[in-house]
Amino acid sequence: MSVSTLNRSVAALVSTLALAACGSDDGPQSVAIEFGAFSGTTAIKCGTAVTGLGSGAVTAQVKDFRFYVTNVRMVKSDGTEVPLVLGANDDWNLTVNNDRVTLIDLEDGSGSCSEGTAASNNSVKGTVPAGDYVGVKMTMGVPFAFNHSDYASATKPLDVQAMAWSWQSGRKFAKIEVTDPDGATGTWASKTFNFHLGSTGCTGNPASGQTVSCTAPNRMNFGFASFDPRSQKVAVDVKALLAGTDITVNKASAPGCMSGGTDPECLRVFESLAIDWKADGSGTGLPISGGAAQTLFRAVAK
Repeated sequence: MSVSTLNRSVAALVSTLALAACGSDDGPQSVAIEFGAFSGTTAIKCGTAVTGLGSGAVTAQVKDFRFYVTNVRMVKSDGTEVPLVLGANDDWNLTVNNDRVTLIDLEDGSGSCSEGTAASNNSVKGTVPAGDYVGVKMTMGVPFAFNHSDYASATKPLDVQAMAWSWQSGRKFAKIEVTDPDGATGTWASKTFNFHLGSTGCTGNPASGQTVSCTAPNRMNFGFASFDPRSQKVAVDVKALLAGTDITVNKASAPGCMSGGTDPECLRVFESLAIDWKADGSGTGLPISGGAAQTLFRAVAK
């Protein structure tokens, strides 16, 4: 046997063993879905310039980059959806009954992200029964059963003050912010453009035992028909999120898009999320066609 043939045989064996280690007919199969912050095809992080953002193709810096992912399901070739079972509840993960939520934190508290935290988490990890899976589906948001509760006494990761949506009695499902790189001397009308996704039109105070209801849930569904977590990860594209929006000029009282039903800064943002939003406030806040046309998330090679 030649050296090259031997090397190919060893490589094939290693690959087979690696796949077997992920699970077998006798036990659960481990899955880790990794997320990364991107601007177009460029990986980004706190403290570095991010170019070409918004309708003016301006330069900015990341200020925050956090979001909740809910109820991940791995998909088989026949369309069967199998829930990803998270590990024990911890700082990043919470399971209660059939609801499972993970906080993805892609900021590290450095540089322009100084209001964040050094601790970070870039993946959802769990298990599924052994089998062949070809795709994945999930939701960006917090399950309704978890959302409307006192964050100060909530179980991790729902106790993060930065993700509190107190004026709407819930959580920010996503908190992605970019800031003027020139700081106080910059030309932006508001020095930070905030994207805060959360349920709106909410009534009822859970602290007093009232039932909460919201006219616009604003939970974002997305997924990939073809996805292999061993070789791919999920890119979260801030350039796609802000495409068509002038992030240097604020047209409403809130600095950026905070999910307001009539906030003009939300028009293009919600198009990227494929969530029903209308300028007259009549949007349902529901995913359009299951989120098929969303552009915020995409699968890329690791």
